[in-house]
Amino acid sequence: VQLVESGGGMVQPGGSLRLSCVVSDFRFSRYDMSWVRQAPGKGPEWVSSIDTDGGRTYYAESVKGRFTISRDNAKNTLYLQMNNLKPEDTALYYCARDGRPSLVVVRPDYWGQGTQVTVSS
Repeated sequence: VQLVESGGGMVQPGGSLRLSCVVSDFRFSRYDMSWVRQAPGKGPEWVSSIDTDGGRTYYAESVKGRFTISRDNAKNTLYLQMNNLKPEDTALYYCARDGRPSLVVVRPDYWGQGTQVTVSS
């Protein structure tokens, strides 16, 4: 199982980034997927989940209205569009092979290697 995140970087508050996660070695279209983030010195935080066909999406209150999760099953790729970024969004962002918030935060073996997002002026 391989999950490879990309798209992170440094942006100013109010800026946008789009994260991508390309997966291989498992049937992507059969799995609900999630994004998890971990800020320095803090535990993992569930951010968002999406069902297998993208018809249902779920968000943490802290990102609702600013982040959008999506997927392209033909490309085996998961996305996270992040708008109106805030300094508190600074973290390492991971995609995860499961859609259950309580599970993905305790299963780092379900994550990729992560991509760093830094929001600072």
